[in-house]
Amino acid sequence: MNTAGVNTRAVAAEVVDAVVSAGQSLDAAILKNEARVAADDRSLLRMMCYGSLRQHWRLQGWIDQLVAKPIRKRDRVINALLAIGLYQIVEMRIPDHAVVSETVEATRSLGRPKLAGFVNACLRRFTRDNLAAVSPADEMSTWNHPIWLMRRIQNDWPDDWQAVLTANNERAPMWLRANASRNSALQYCERLAAVDIGAEPIEGIPDAVRLTEAKSVEELPGFEMGDASVQDAAAQIAARWLLQQLPEGKQAKRILDACAAPGGKSGHLLELGGDKLSLLAVDNDESRLVSIADNLARIGRDATIIAGDASKPEEWWDGKPFDGILLDAPCSASGVIRRHPDIKLLRRESDLTSLVALQKALLEALWPLLAPGGCLLYVTCSVIAAENDEVTEHFLKGHSDALENDVLPNNNIRDLMRKKACGYQILPGSGGLDGFYYAALQKKKVS
Repeated sequence: MNTAGVNTRAVAAEVVDAVVSAGQSLDAAILKNEARVAADDRSLLRMMCYGSLRQHWRLQGWIDQLVAKPIRKRDRVINALLAIGLYQIVEMRIPDHAVVSETVEATRSLGRPKLAGFVNACLRRFTRDNLAAVSPADEMSTWNHPIWLMRRIQNDWPDDWQAVLTANNERAPMWLRANASRNSALQYCERLAAVDIGAEPIEGIPDAVRLTEAKSVEELPGFEMGDASVQDAAAQIAARWLLQQLPEGKQAKRILDACAAPGGKSGHLLELGGDKLSLLAVDNDESRLVSIADNLARIGRDATIIAGDASKPEEWWDGKPFDGILLDAPCSASGVIRRHPDIKLLRRESDLTSLVALQKALLEALWPLLAPGGCLLYVTCSVIAAENDEVTEHFLKGHSDALENDVLPNNNIRDLMRKKACGYQILPGSGGLDGFYYAALQKKKVS
């Protein structure tokens, strides 16, 4: 018996149960528990947790067929363990007998020895009756999404909803951002090739590098010195887009990154703008300010970093207008589900009401901070219209001094972008990118 494998499965079940039953984020649950797993098995832990949550409803549909009556609430971790076991049987190249034996033993590790026979019977019946070949019983099991989110995506993207849901259920590629002040994307690809790491740039997003296979950052040449950062290519569009829209003729540009943590976009702005930028990074979560400072220190850049509520600038603004504002607004994160599959379980449709209210409040509060001729780039990682073009359209209707600048940073990304009534949308999976929405709002110059 592989005792390390048994332990990894037991911990994976506890992590998944923490998400499904206790509402913890997957990242937080893994961070809390991964030290309990041998270093060599941590990638397996993540694979099982992420995979079983991606396919939560499909797996739960099979569990419902296998279990005659619901598992007691105090034993709900066994439901998560069954999901882990079924995911291994269906999706991972592990022999069925090894999955069954180690999952059954994990039942004992979880302090439920009396349920070991029950788990054994469920997994053996699943393989014996070939339940994996049975068509899903409902829409949620078919698409592995909650009904409310499916309906939103179907309504907003009637021609693309199936592609969006399919992309959400796939593993996202690993993207890097080459530090443009030190090396181009092509040059960094050559450095990766020299250490046998496959990678390629993407046309239209100049600093983006897509890895053929995900790697730990310790394996990436020059990472600790700031030669590259981990950042999805869609997120990398923000910095160049904003800098392109800034008013000309001024020696130094003053920029606000209004919801800055963890600092990826702040870092990109500084890599591109260098000493010509004065950057203020604001975030209302003091615990995350450290991540901004750490990210900037690694790439050798400085910014003013403060804790503050972006919707209440009177508490932290010095009264000097900004030439550009990056508003990466809090949102449903429905465009990055493939990286965070727990979003499908943790997010509720009722959350949208408060999120939209916050997005509108942030726009209203930050607009007076923008100098005439300046640009506010509104960004979300959502695919839901209520958070995107409906928010920016509403804002434009209420502000006669605002207009949309719909000029893209370059034409090579045009095929990735879907033009909305206001702004542009990238759908998840398009070109291997995450789902992002962008709208460049320009403040009219005083005549």
